[in-house]
Amino acid sequence: MPVTDRLDNLQAALEHPGAASSDYDLNTNVVLPEGRVLRPAAVLVPILETPQGLQVILTKRSSVLKHHPGQVAFPGGKVDEGDASPTDAALREAEEEIALPRTSVEVMGLMNPHETVTGFNVTPVVARVTEEFEAVPEEGEVAEVFRAPLTHLMTPANYIIEGRFWRGAVRRYYAVPYGPYYIWGATARILRALADQVQR
Repeated sequence: MPVTDRLDNLQAALEHPGAASSDYDLNTNVVLPEGRVLRPAAVLVPILETPQGLQVILTKRSSVLKHHPGQVAFPGGKVDEGDASPTDAALREAEEEIALPRTSVEVMGLMNPHETVTGFNVTPVVARVTEEFEAVPEEGEVAEVFRAPLTHLMTPANYIIEGRFWRGAVRRYYAVPYGPYYIWGATARILRALADQVQR
């Protein structure tokens, strides 16, 4: 079994988190204002053991959403006042967005935060899904729930760097295509950071 398809290897990597990541990592010409205030958010990186190997559960956002329509994302969102922690927020959002029961989730560890261009400080919560469940996409928010092999996402060679014209300039970003799914932006950057931790 490849090292990238073993939970113990992933667990060991999470015990030595890498540096914080950002949507600006590939755009070093951007000067960020000092003292900027970021809003706290969290995402769940859910990993399920299947006969085909470890799979990461991802969502495709609804095409009618105002922000990031149709993009591939982790279950997650902003940390609300009622959330005890980023982990609590990630678990709540996963339950709301894909009907993943909290009782079926075993948190493995947290990654260092990721800053987004939309002003969020996102804490990725890596977790093992302990049993199969029926994923139910949240109406109006999630168009589809799908799985991608962890081995594919933990292989740095599968990542490409592309660019799009955004706010008057070309913005470069990571992408890790998988079948019909174009995984890019913050989601791909977080996965690439995790892949770098595993490969260390």
